[in-house]
Amino acid sequence: MHRDTYFYSMISYNPKDWMRFLFSFHKTETIRQLFPLLIFISLYSWGIVYIEANYLKLSESSHAKNITIMHSLLGFAISMLLVFRTNTAYDRWWEGRKLWGALVNNSRNLAVKLNSILPNDDDKNRSFFKKIIPLFASELRAHLQNEKTRLALDENPHPEIQGFDNSKHIPNQVVMLMMNKINLLHRDKQINDFQLLFLNNELQSFLDICGACERIKNTPIPYSYSAFIKKFIFIYVITLPLGFALSLGLLTIPVVVFIFYVLASLELIAEEIEDPFGKDDNDLPMQKIAENIGRNVQDILH
Repeated sequence: MHRDTYFYSMISYNPKDWMRFLFSFHKTETIRQLFPLLIFISLYSWGIVYIEANYLKLSESSHAKNITIMHSLLGFAISMLLVFRTNTAYDRWWEGRKLWGALVNNSRNLAVKLNSILPNDDDKNRSFFKKIIPLFASELRAHLQNEKTRLALDENPHPEIQGFDNSKHIPNQVVMLMMNKINLLHRDKQINDFQLLFLNNELQSFLDICGACERIKNTPIPYSYSAFIKKFIFIYVITLPLGFALSLGLLTIPVVVFIFYVLASLELIAEEIEDPFGKDDNDLPMQKIAENIGRNVQDILH
């Protein structure tokens, strides 16, 4: 891989390749999602320009031009809101990445400790842990991508989801299998008291990581905050043609559309990355990380 190429979630790209960024599109590009609204804003702006120019006959000195002063004042407020929104969303994405990085480290540490404790000829127990340790990462990925996990904290039932059942928690069961196996080894005197404590931190960390990921997954940005930003953007944009139509004329249409595209795109990007455990291109590559854990554990316990 080129030294300037990095992985941003599932998309591999060269940050210095400006031509690719400017002239290529992918399925998560915000312009595709916003296209119907962009058409609506274009028609709306054209309608305002047409009415003001042909029916209202407003002059350049009209008080309607003072609306642009309001926009300059509100523009600063909306920019601060969007900066806070995107920073908060990225913090959630980065926290999710740190949690999965910790899962990689803890899986390796547990495998290394077991490798030093278990006899080299203990193929049965080594085979068990070679399967069960990577299994936790795979099941955690499936658990976090399940719609039921996102709705786990909802008070109301969800009849639209078939078989909605919160009682089965697969990552818990995987950790229970590991813990039961360790306790059996301790009971059979294959590991001593000190070694049992030696393994405890890694075993406990699995569910700590799972709980932290669930907190991100099923606790979205507060509804009132998200709804306010969307309403603020919409009201701000639909009032722009009222002031711009007098001075810009038909140029109002591309200007307003571009402003709406920038503001709405920031909100869409924040919505996408605030849940890093989904299946979008910009979500965490949990499947790849789980596969890497499997290879590492196989190498260590071989």
